[in-house]
Amino acid sequence: MPGISDHNGVLLEVEWDEISREPKLERIFLVYHKTDVLGLQDFFREKFSWWAGNGSCVEEIWQNFKDIIFEGIRLYVPQKTLSKNPDPEYYNKEVRRLKVKVRKMYNMRKFGQTYQEELKRLSKDLLVAKKKAQETFLRSVLQNEGRCWTEFYKYVKRRKGSRESIPAIKDQSGKLITDPTEKANSLNSYYASLLSLRT
Repeated sequence: MPGISDHNGVLLEVEWDEISREPKLERIFLVYHKTDVLGLQDFFREKFSWWAGNGSCVEEIWQNFKDIIFEGIRLYVPQKTLSKNPDPEYYNKEVRRLKVKVRKMYNMRKFGQTYQEELKRLSKDLLVAKKKAQETFLRSVLQNEGRCWTEFYKYVKRRKGSRESIPAIKDQSGKLITDPTEKANSLNSYYASLLSLRT
């Protein structure tokens, strides 16, 4: 578009996605404070003579040195896997805060009736906060036109878990259907009736 000088300006329209959820993947980290220090020292002593007598250039000497260090870490430094975050997508700061409080109070419940009553109160608050956060999440996802179905199906998949089969359903007469073929036919008939009503 025309600018105020001999250069043209650029008008850029950006569709900003306010909801940013990056899944936390499993990662491995080293537990250095549990290192087998004596074993690592012996390992480096054994490798020193080999390292000192090998390498024709600086790059090769440096590569050999790094290989020895990484091998020592692999053998004598324990590793720990940080698992994925098990919390649902809709958990917010309030839910996480109450979750921590409930855990602390649960560990203190054995100290008396007062702590048990506080645990009950916090547990109720946590349930209310979870329900409110879930409703807010679903409302925001369904109002987000661009990626609403992607976010919604991620939510459904997480709620569904590893269950592959459709649970028992009832037909129009109220009969319970458990056979997979009958369930598919019943669902087809139901959705076909919805489409015929719309047309």
